[in-house]
Amino acid sequence: MGTSISGIRGDRLSSADYEKNFSDLHPPLDRHQALVAADRCYFCYDAPCMTACPTSIDIPMFIRQISTGNAVGAAKTIFDQNILGGMCARVCPTETLCEQACVRNTAEDRPVEIGLLQRHATDTAMEKNIQFYPRPERTRHRIAVVGAGPAGLACAHRLAMNGHDVIIFDARVKPGGLNEYGIATYKTTDDFAQREVDYVLAIGGIEIRNGQKLGRDFTLGELAENFDAVFLGIGLAGVNALRIEGEQLSGVEDAVDFIAALRQVEDKADIAIGRRVVVIGGGMTAIDAAVQAKLLGAEEVTICYRRGKEDMNASEFEQELATSKGVMIRHWLQPKRVIGKDGKVAGIEVEYTEMQDGKLQGTGETGILAADQIFKAIGQTFDPTCVPNLRLDGGRIAVDAEGKTSMARVWAGGDCVKAGEDLTVTSVAQGRDAADSINRALAAAANPAVAVA
Repeated sequence: MGTSISGIRGDRLSSADYEKNFSDLHPPLDRHQALVAADRCYFCYDAPCMTACPTSIDIPMFIRQISTGNAVGAAKTIFDQNILGGMCARVCPTETLCEQACVRNTAEDRPVEIGLLQRHATDTAMEKNIQFYPRPERTRHRIAVVGAGPAGLACAHRLAMNGHDVIIFDARVKPGGLNEYGIATYKTTDDFAQREVDYVLAIGGIEIRNGQKLGRDFTLGELAENFDAVFLGIGLAGVNALRIEGEQLSGVEDAVDFIAALRQVEDKADIAIGRRVVVIGGGMTAIDAAVQAKLLGAEEVTICYRRGKEDMNASEFEQELATSKGVMIRHWLQPKRVIGKDGKVAGIEVEYTEMQDGKLQGTGETGILAADQIFKAIGQTFDPTCVPNLRLDGGRIAVDAEGKTSMARVWAGGDCVKAGEDLTVTSVAQGRDAADSINRALAAAANPAVAVA
């Protein structure tokens, strides 16, 4: 609490305000509401919503099950494809995926509330602790999974479903990856990320070793030597720098660190926030940081993005959420230098931008925004030093369609690979599919095909 940097302090609001501000963004549906919402589904035979889902959940099927009062059966339909369906129901940008594809999504109508219906089903099964996948007879195979995020957890669960023993190595003190450390607090309340991890681990055969970092505590070569297969779900550890004058001043922070700290703190009043906050970036991380800064009591929060509204990676829903909370989004501005006073942030000079011959260019016209805190949210980077022997593609681990890397018996998925969007649901799909590929490879090695003339 108190003031550590001029203008930056905690305890700006009352306890009641913190509780209200960080309550569930989308309160769950009760049974009656779920039945009403499910009744709006047309149960399309060609299911464009299902095609739009990266994990290919049979959406019409699970909604029909809900409509008949079988929420538990709906949960199994979801978990068959996405064992982290509970978190995805909370954080997926459904407005750009399944709900955008919904045939009811027209100017005269609104899409079926697929995300809320998915949450209703998965929450029902999890609250009753119903496990759908009994542990089969154990195989003799041991697989190492590096990273306890969405990709790693999905991979580990699918491997355990096939009887393999899995050891997950994770650098942090708690499992969950971005689900635990990288998502806005108001999107996943009541410690849901850890409850979901417990639900996943309940299948048995999965051990998590926390505080174990690839490249520091063990090498990829050691894992490949001691395990039958390895899956890498190590995410993105680095944060892009602004590379401008004044970036080192007190008050310039990484948005991902801010979000992680807020997720882990017990008392929101302990998180210091400025009066005037500027967030640099245009993705989900920028929105999450900006909205939460406002919810913590910042008087002015401004997002500066170097391109236009239509180019922002954050969905239109997320942008509207930010503005509804009082965040100002300004486009066609790029940071030029951070202005300091006595070693602390006092403002930021920005330059107007425009497109010239298809390229983004600064116009030379500048302005100054007063700020006592600046959050950098201009993307994260992959650190290749921990996997020196793997081939890279676009700065991330190169994989084939099954998630195989350039190293034998090593697979990868999630944000550390360059495939698909950096979304929780995409990571789950890649982890699941890599596990299926690993299982096929192990089976083939145990029972080699007989050559046919």
